[in-house]
Amino acid sequence: MIREFVDREIEAALLEEEWQKAGGRLIILYGRRRIGKTRLITEFIRGKQGILHFAEDTAPQVQIRRFQAAVAEFFGDSLLASLDLTSWGQIFSYLAQKPVPERRYLVIDEFTYLIKNDPAILSALQKAWDTALSGSNWCIILAGSMLGMMSDLALSSTSPIYGRRTRDILLGALRFPDARKMLPTFSFRDALRVHLTIGGIPEYLLKAGDYSDYTTFVGREFFNRYGYFYREPYFMLSQEFRELRTYQAILNAIAVGKTAPGTIAQFCGMDTRHLYPYLEAMTRLGFIERELPLLGNRRQGLYRIADSIFDFWYNFVFSRRQAIETNGLAPDAVDLNPYFGKQFEAFVRDEFARVVFPGCTTGRWWYRDAEIDLVAVDEKAGSVVFGECKWGGLSKMEARGVLARLEQKAGLVRHARYPAERFCLVSGGDIGGKDRLREEGFLVYDMTDIEAAFGGGG
Repeated sequence: MIREFVDREIEAALLEEEWQKAGGRLIILYGRRRIGKTRLITEFIRGKQGILHFAEDTAPQVQIRRFQAAVAEFFGDSLLASLDLTSWGQIFSYLAQKPVPERRYLVIDEFTYLIKNDPAILSALQKAWDTALSGSNWCIILAGSMLGMMSDLALSSTSPIYGRRTRDILLGALRFPDARKMLPTFSFRDALRVHLTIGGIPEYLLKAGDYSDYTTFVGREFFNRYGYFYREPYFMLSQEFRELRTYQAILNAIAVGKTAPGTIAQFCGMDTRHLYPYLEAMTRLGFIERELPLLGNRRQGLYRIADSIFDFWYNFVFSRRQAIETNGLAPDAVDLNPYFGKQFEAFVRDEFARVVFPGCTTGRWWYRDAEIDLVAVDEKAGSVVFGECKWGGLSKMEARGVLARLEQKAGLVRHARYPAERFCLVSGGDIGGKDRLREEGFLVYDMTDIEAAFGGGG
């Protein structure tokens, strides 16, 4: 069954815009595995004519023959099909010399497999583009999942096709409102827990959508040796890097709370100076990101895992593989709440705050042992909101205690440009005395409010 095509309006519009422009178009479409590149392409070419070629990780000669067959079939050219072509230059020369009277597409999906096995394809494409394709009716889309290779060989200034592309599109994860559409049988809280676990990756969400509750999903697909996600992060990492032990150790360190370079290096048993190339490589490819405190010392950067499935996997699966291999692991045997607490904070900053504090710059603040989960700055109004996030519910007394401590910590932040201060509490459960706290001027949101902010329903 073909599932509903969710979101991607902006990316689809960009592709359509390129299609409508005159002359040849060369589009680089890239993004991590399972992000939905192929589905976007499929929707885009619907009703259009052209060549759609799915590349495979095999020998260059096999790749050339398969591509040659696809081109020959499109043109109905039996002579081309019978030729013994040995280079990419020959097939691209054919395309350059073969006129097409109207707009047509040439899509090569998983283009990185072709680059990986024969980088000469880039020079062949560049020559054909410069001589004829740039002024043709071809709309060429090169899609790839190996982010390092796409960045280094297709997008960098040293690439033969640098300066030729007319558009590059990095396909990102779905935001929660769109991700939730792919989980129609889940309660709101369970849909949120799924999102905090696997993020907004469409294919992952489709897998989760086979279940009706979070616990069963995690038990079957993470804590089971035959689960869909049991080896997935390892495969993704191995696709990009060679020194897997070092990269895995670093991700494990960050997952369990070692977020400063010094503590990461100590956890991994390596010199801090030797750590930075690994951090830079993973940052460049989007596995991790460096956070800086908002309204704080901008040199005190900490690292967090940007892709939630990696965070979950290195927290709970990586260190329990022996138990999972032997007997499997029951989800209730693991305390997931600290993980949800951490991810809930990021969700509030990245998603919920966009809804309730539109136009604000959001982040967090820390200095030594003090930390504020949410800082939302409105430059135009000269105001700032300081917030605390709690995954669990809070009694009236607990909520007051959290807000009192928040006000104390806010006094440590130097922010003369924002004289108007407000204080906020966001909970993934219920908050006792919520209405009374609001009357006193606090911004208070519990799970009911979060659900309402994202459209209600279940």
